[in-house]
Amino acid sequence: MSYEIPRNVQVFGEHIQAHQLRYHNRRVLLSKEFTFDSAHHLHQYEGKCKNLHGHTYKVQLILSGVPDERGISIDFSDMKRIAKKRIIDPLDHKYLNEVLPPMNTTAENMVVWMYEQVHEALVEEGLYPNIRVEEIKLWETPTSFAAITRQLMEASSDE
Repeated sequence: MSYEIPRNVQVFGEHIQAHQLRYHNRRVLLSKEFTFDSAHHLHQYEGKCKNLHGHTYKVQLILSGVPDERGISIDFSDMKRIAKKRIIDPLDHKYLNEVLPPMNTTAENMVVWMYEQVHEALVEEGLYPNIRVEEIKLWETPTSFAAITRQLMEASSDE
């Protein structure tokens, strides 16, 4: 097996020009995943989860955007910053029944709250509507998750 070492590192303005940075104008999906640990219990539920217990949750944030003139829709570090401020920091190592709005702390309820938090951040930062929340998945266990999509959030709640 052989490896080639680049002889010339591409230099902006010499080998590539500003008008070449964006390859397309298509909306693309961008994803970032996070984990956090929290405790909760469920109300009006007859089963193990009525007792106080904890999970290592996994969250997948899927945004979409059209790349700017540099070919970037949203920096992954901005996705991380928003998720950390709006989801992870408020929930990590917390008692969810105490820190979330009044709700049964089911994955179904939590994932909608997460969508609202991220959407609100995008609006506040002036990133929306170019950057949109397309889907958020919340794993409560390695094999069980709830998800919400933009289409489901925009659908009529009269269904």
